[in-house]
Amino acid sequence: MTGTPPAWQLLPASADDFDALAELRIAAMRESLERVGRFDPQRARERLRAGFSPAHTRHIVAGGQRVGFVVVLPQPVSDDAPAHWRLEHLYLHPDAQGRGLGAAVLRQVMAEADAAGLELRLGALRDSDANRFYLRHGFALIGRSEFDNHYRRLAPR
Repeated sequence: MTGTPPAWQLLPASADDFDALAELRIAAMRESLERVGRFDPQRARERLRAGFSPAHTRHIVAGGQRVGFVVVLPQPVSDDAPAHWRLEHLYLHPDAQGRGLGAAVLRQVMAEADAAGLELRLGALRDSDANRFYLRHGFALIGRSEFDNHYRRLAPR
């Protein structure tokens, strides 16, 4: 289903939000991870906990309900990459998917990266529908690992 996304906003998260965010991540990733035989709710929770950064996490709220979250982490210059932002997580509850909300949130994140003059990088599970989503939004495939595809979107000049 496509159409105009519902009114939405990004709101700051706190450390106290971890459990709710973990449940959202599990719900959002379940289908893709089951398809590749890697669904493990405890592992999903542990992976989120290992890199949880409340200061870089925002709730996606639509219609007064928390329906997802986005995490964008600043990355310093390294040997293989200039300073950039990493879109670490963008999850929507399955009930909120397919209505343009994810695209609207991604456009907001891209606009913020563009304003900062930084490229945006991310990884997506190889067999996930997310790959088509990121390609449609101008990301270029730059590598593959065992389970993920890696993408980047250059900042406009």
